[in-house]
Amino acid sequence: IRISSGEGTATTSGAVVIRSTNGGTAGLSGSLFFSTGTSKDSNSGSVYIGTGAATAGRAGAVVVSVGSGTSGAGGGVLVNAGRSTLNTGGTVRISSGEGTATTSGAVVIRSLNSGTKGVSGALYFSTGSTSSGNTGSI
Repeated sequence: IRISSGEGTATTSGAVVIRSTNGGTAGLSGSLFFSTGTSKDSNSGSVYIGTGAATAGRAGAVVVSVGSGTSGAGGGVLVNAGRSTLNTGGTVRISSGEGTATTSGAVVIRSLNSGTKGVSGALYFSTGSTSSGNTGSI
């Protein structure tokens, strides 16, 4: 299945919007699932999220954002690499953009400010445990 917007040969191309609608007063809004199928004898497919290149301007951004909560905690962002029972688990890699003519981009990991009755969130960096050998380094 291919879903595409209209091409803009002289101006902006059309947008593609995939969203669930609002939930009622006693319900949730619907979830969105983007997933590949499983594979028995080979690799499963990949999910790619990206923007196109820009030849005369800035490339578009990829934004992952979670909505605010008014009576409960705000939603979280969870990034997990795959688990392997027979080989090495997957890698989570966060890299800045390369600056081929000038400075490369920054990598910023931070907790935002707290309200008047709280503390700002902590940052945790840890490695997993092992039953034999050394644990990973930080």
